[in-house]
Amino acid sequence: MSSHREAPEISKDPVADSTDLYAFVSPDEPDTVTIIANYVPLEGPDGGPNFYEFGNDVLYTINIDNDNDGDADIVYEFRFDTDVTNPDTFLYNTGPIQSLTDANWNRRQTYSVTRVDTEHGSSRRTVLGTALACPPCNIGPLSTPSYNALAGAAVHSLANDVTVFAGQRADGFYVDLGAIFDLGILRPFEQDHATFGLQNTGLGQMAAGINSLKGANVHSIAIRVPMSGLSGNGSGWRGSRHSSSPNSVIGVWTAAYRQKVRVRDDSGAHFCTGPYVQVSRLGNPLVNEVLIPMGKKDYWNSQAPGSDSQFASFYSNPQLSQLLPVLYPGVFPNLAAYNAGPPAPNRADLVAILLTGIPPGLITGFQNFTGTTQADMLRLNMAIPPSTSPANTGLLGNDIAGFPNGRRLSDDVVTIELQCLAGAVLKLVDPSFTPDGAATAISEGLTTDATDLSARGTESYLSSFPYLGVPHSGFLVPAS
Repeated sequence: MSSHREAPEISKDPVADSTDLYAFVSPDEPDTVTIIANYVPLEGPDGGPNFYEFGNDVLYTINIDNDNDGDADIVYEFRFDTDVTNPDTFLYNTGPIQSLTDANWNRRQTYSVTRVDTEHGSSRRTVLGTALACPPCNIGPLSTPSYNALAGAAVHSLANDVTVFAGQRADGFYVDLGAIFDLGILRPFEQDHATFGLQNTGLGQMAAGINSLKGANVHSIAIRVPMSGLSGNGSGWRGSRHSSSPNSVIGVWTAAYRQKVRVRDDSGAHFCTGPYVQVSRLGNPLVNEVLIPMGKKDYWNSQAPGSDSQFASFYSNPQLSQLLPVLYPGVFPNLAAYNAGPPAPNRADLVAILLTGIPPGLITGFQNFTGTTQADMLRLNMAIPPSTSPANTGLLGNDIAGFPNGRRLSDDVVTIELQCLAGAVLKLVDPSFTPDGAATAISEGLTTDATDLSARGTESYLSSFPYLGVPHSGFLVPAS
């Protein structure tokens, strides 16, 4: 969660496992959009001697749809190379790493960035940068004594005002994994979980949530691009930015690809060949994790967003929404009645949030509608400026700059989506439905209120690019 180890096959391939995707108007440069795609879930900071890195044999992409068809019009491709400077030592570094070219650093990565523009069936490729240095992992005070300087040197300015970074960061996502995957324990209703009965375990009340990712790192690909370079209306859009315009909305997703064939020789070396196939993707958080059934998770990862109508039934009648009144008898009576029908449940609210964007007229002053093509993309209305008082519950907290309008680092997407699954916004498309009071009371217990950005142990976010916090040190692993 939001997409850490979300499907059987990709859980065995962490370097290609897209864990989180963020897209937001850059708070310090509001004429730009920042997109962050995270990979390699649940990194232990002290995971030496072979510390975490990107995959040389993985093609990473960030994809933008700006004409509402669910297909990528702009793709940023990232390819990585690894250089071992001293193959005769087992050490990642043989002394303090003082710069990105320090001879003490034994295993370093560089990458290239290519932009691919597709229009009318033809593609144009533009190489934006090559041999761009990643920073090392944050080993500890002896190996990486000035880590902020190393990370700062790995922020690269490219042509067309594009800024990129690729390397280790603190995982900014926060979630109580132990609760939600223990047969759906929801705070603050854990004592009402009567199916198996927490009240019979002797554990007592557990109001405070546990951030399962406290102290975990991740590998991030971050890119900041001028809005004029993303809109379907091109540079002319900058002077006519209106939140009501379809040209203001982009759809974003990340994907990872591997070549079809991997061959090993007797020495343990391998090479890859053949066409690239998609093995991982992520648009909206939690979708493959929670909505897609086990038998289709790997298949979902292989599909393009433009074909997501085949999965629409899992959005319009999700299993977790059916289970909530069963797991918590009497807590969600209105949802229980709605689920029982007639008619059969048709969660048009969830379809709008996750598959088409929210059309004009449902929420005052807001839309991120991309048309009738059902596609799981993170939709961002670029004409909505950053909030001066952000609420981590996004639209549910009356903050139209937050999820599901893109996704900011601090947005509590687990709480938002659980509340929506419980029926908190169903009345927007079905005025006859009255949300249960419990629907808006669901919380992970990780923040004190909608404006609390502390997230119980999550590393502090930065005010400037790449915005994710400094990765946790292997020597100074946070206490549990």
